[in-house]
Amino acid sequence: MSSDVAFRASKVVILDFGSQYTQVIARRVRESRVYSEILPFNFGPEQIRTTGARGIILSGGPASVFYKDAPQIDPNIFRMGIPVLGICYGIQLMAFHLGGSVEFSDRREYGAGTLSVLGESPLFEGLPSVLQVWNSHGDKITHVPPGFEAVGSTENSAYAAIQHRGKLLFGLQFHPEVAHTPLGKDILENFLYRVCGCSPDWTMGSFIEQTCQQIRDKVGDQKVVLGLSGGVDSSVAAALIHRAIGAQLTCIFVNNGLLRSRESETVQKIFRGNFRVRLKYVDASQRFLTLLQGVTDPEKKRKLIGGEFIRVFEEATKELKSEESGDSHYRFLAQGTLYPDVIESVSISGNPAALIKSHHNVGGLPETMHFELLEPLRQLFKDEVRQVGLELELPREIVFRQPFPGPGLAVRILGEVTEERLQILRQADEIVVNEMKATDWYYKVWQSFAVLLPVRSVGVMGDQRTYENSVALRIVESQDGMTADWVRLPYEILARISTRIINEVKGINRVCYDISTKPPSTIEWE
Repeated sequence: MSSDVAFRASKVVILDFGSQYTQVIARRVRESRVYSEILPFNFGPEQIRTTGARGIILSGGPASVFYKDAPQIDPNIFRMGIPVLGICYGIQLMAFHLGGSVEFSDRREYGAGTLSVLGESPLFEGLPSVLQVWNSHGDKITHVPPGFEAVGSTENSAYAAIQHRGKLLFGLQFHPEVAHTPLGKDILENFLYRVCGCSPDWTMGSFIEQTCQQIRDKVGDQKVVLGLSGGVDSSVAAALIHRAIGAQLTCIFVNNGLLRSRESETVQKIFRGNFRVRLKYVDASQRFLTLLQGVTDPEKKRKLIGGEFIRVFEEATKELKSEESGDSHYRFLAQGTLYPDVIESVSISGNPAALIKSHHNVGGLPETMHFELLEPLRQLFKDEVRQVGLELELPREIVFRQPFPGPGLAVRILGEVTEERLQILRQADEIVVNEMKATDWYYKVWQSFAVLLPVRSVGVMGDQRTYENSVALRIVESQDGMTADWVRLPYEILARISTRIINEVKGINRVCYDISTKPPSTIEWE
């Protein structure tokens, strides 16, 4: 999962032991304008040194250090001379491997707690002596390793915060990265700035400057094609690459038949008018629909769409070459892959974090393809991509569009994808979008859309019995797509959306509202 981009900014790496909060740690570090990168827990000292990291954070995790198959750390990492901060499971690993004692606790500590700061520590410099913190652990440290001292305690843990100042090793039994630890960001910034000596130099301006140079170095005088969908990710990727290499970029817009209502016309109108980039339109809708006939498995859908997407691109690129004079060669395929896509899609051998789903950009590519990938956004979270878009002066209506999945409506239709079911969902989805915009809620939430369920139910319309389809509304709030909560939308808006869908969309007689969070659910249903 390590980046192939060597940013000049200060960097901290996070070893992932499977915590649900690992991505939150990465986000908090970046919010402090220090570049962070998540690495597998089994990365060793030499691999870490190649990243140029100024600090190492050990994430929490669901395992116990006593478990036979618990993810372990290379103890030599503690001897690298690079500051290390262990969080929850991370502090237990530190104590376990350096000569301390970790034991099962009679009382599991979960939820809000009070931390009393003991003595002096750079982690708590400038902070009150009593802090509210969030705990989530079963084991606890009963004796610290040689050279360590306690610098914080809670009611259930005498060693809730420990340090070895000589070796720059620190541990926290609680979670500073979550919002339930109000001053947690200050603790992390003390580690970043005071302990690691990082500078707050991770900005989107510096990212654009460095990435443009890296694109020019990688591409040389070759040409690049990019799949332009009209979404935030592909639009920002297009603008960024165009700034770097100008006319060497050609955008291809593929209509896969799985787009939203009037999406094809809208995208062409916006980008032919706002981009000085060559845009080739390919209508492959029937080709994709034929491919998906009879397919119901979500992973198979994604992989089929991803594979066909590349084949369409290869064919469209050959057409471009034949249309152009001279020796035209398109070597690179650019994609708007983001960091959450990479995190969720990569299943590393031995990594405690399992594969959730493959993403269109990173999980559905055929093993043999005729392009090299160019993914300039693959180390960014969604909110960072939006910041880049604003820096590049893209229209705000593009920058703040809600995310739309690469496989399109295929993953919002549970079961087989047919033209009839697509038409039903398009109409329902258009009503959702229109009502969200009309009530000024569209830009307040992360995503709002309809999902067509493989469920039919009995209804009554005009004194007649109906047996029609059901749809679910999915409206969530999130910062980066890694976690999400359902939106408590006013009842009158939900009622209007439901009434309009049932009255205006032939084939639907029931509307449900999805009130599940991520985790345990995902945002998309497939």
